[in-house]
Amino acid sequence: MRVVVDLTRCQGYGQCVFLAPDVFTMHEEALLYDLQPADEQREHVLRAAAACPVQAIHLDRTAYPTPTAETGPAKAGSDGRIVIVGASLAGARAAEVLRREGFTGSLTMIGDERREPYDRPPLSKQVLTGQVPPEHTLLPRIREVGAEWLCGTPATGLDLARKHVRLADGREIAFDRVLLATGTRARPWPNEAEAALEGVHTLRDARDAARLRQALAAGPRRVLILGAGFTGSEIASVCRELDLPVTVVERGPAPLGNAMGGVIGDVAARLQREHGVDLRCDTTVTALEGDADGRLRGARLSDGGTVEADVAVVALGSVRNVEWLRDSGLAAGVWGVTCDAGCRAVDTNGLVTDDVFVAGDIARFPHPLYQYQFMTLEHWGNAVAQAEIAAHNMVSDQAHRWPHLAVPVFWSSQFGVNIKSVGVPTFADEIVITQGSTAERRFVAVYGYQGRITAAVTFDQAMWLEFFQRQIERAVPFPPDFRHVGRRADDGVPVPAQVPERLVATAGATVVVTGHDPAERRASLVHPE
Repeated sequence: MRVVVDLTRCQGYGQCVFLAPDVFTMHEEALLYDLQPADEQREHVLRAAAACPVQAIHLDRTAYPTPTAETGPAKAGSDGRIVIVGASLAGARAAEVLRREGFTGSLTMIGDERREPYDRPPLSKQVLTGQVPPEHTLLPRIREVGAEWLCGTPATGLDLARKHVRLADGREIAFDRVLLATGTRARPWPNEAEAALEGVHTLRDARDAARLRQALAAGPRRVLILGAGFTGSEIASVCRELDLPVTVVERGPAPLGNAMGGVIGDVAARLQREHGVDLRCDTTVTALEGDADGRLRGARLSDGGTVEADVAVVALGSVRNVEWLRDSGLAAGVWGVTCDAGCRAVDTNGLVTDDVFVAGDIARFPHPLYQYQFMTLEHWGNAVAQAEIAAHNMVSDQAHRWPHLAVPVFWSSQFGVNIKSVGVPTFADEIVITQGSTAERRFVAVYGYQGRITAAVTFDQAMWLEFFQRQIERAVPFPPDFRHVGRRADDGVPVPAQVPERLVATAGATVVVTGHDPAERRASLVHPE
């Protein structure tokens, strides 16, 4: 039996903890659970799933005693050959939805890892603490998708004219429609010799988590974390939970600032320091240093200081896996793969394709709620929602296709606090605390842009997230002026959100337009060497 909880929906009611305490635990509002509980827990887990008020607990078919066949209505695109490149969360979810939507044709899944699709958020939480082994993070098999699985052999090219996906072993897989969901990888330390030192880690997949877990369990003298985004902060939290000394080095003025702005970043900084983290902001690591045996022994910092450490975790963001699409004719680059709101890929001429779709971390799409600006969202909830939209549209005609309009939702559990956000916090110019207190680490912060609500962040106040999602969808005026439970006596005073400037990728390709007659005008990408 496999279990996964959609933590974007979970509101911390805790019924699952009462009904299956050996599977689910809760620290304040942060839910932790065993993704692959023992068989004797089956009845308890079934009761917990049934009792969840927001139906956030998902189980695979083996959890139920008498599974029944499920068939969807036949559609115009219910046959043919569909290939999904990327066999992780988005790809696996898309395969399930395709079958639910009535697709009966050939379905092929291509992935670079040999194991079944698994859940990544537990890798920086339960796996590192030892609560859950890496092999217990497999995603539930909600339905038998009847797909051909080509795992362990990555895709190396896409031929749009011939409708083939090229694999690393030389094979070519034909398709009528293809979904691109290759996700991201951890950004490595740029100095290859320093990155190869024993004790230097990144965290992206299950193998990374297993190696880092082993390194932490060995009791290092100090752990050095490069980057105080969500991954780096969660790892720092685990280190303190394991009573390990940890130093976090962050280029910006505060942790989480790039995602949530300086106001929340200052709260996160105080939270880390209160839990014993040696936090160094406005600082970078200039070099990692090793001993004569090739083992990490420390780092030099930009402020002239040094840190002694025998484990370092490079948490400097991610790189989108799009290199294999370089000569495909798609608008793909460091920014991701451009697509429309229906997940249809855009080619280098800016034309929307009808047989190539994109979902998950690599999808760069326009969001109507945010002035149609193109954005990529590396969120669990976005991967699931976008995969469902892409799968539906792959088997639907033009009149019945759906736009991807889901409001982004994100969560993180660190230092005993459940942090959640809805909307895009960095698309804001002001912020106001509407409930609770930042000093007590239990509050709701609402973001506004040009007089309307655009996002909200909660610390141990997850029940408010759905309410503010509706306010964002309705473009309710900012600052909030409605009566509500927990309203602050002073109503809160909006202050600048201190969000970072919107970054524009500068390392991408140059667009060159050729031809003179309108019938021959074409755009192509010239990549830097």
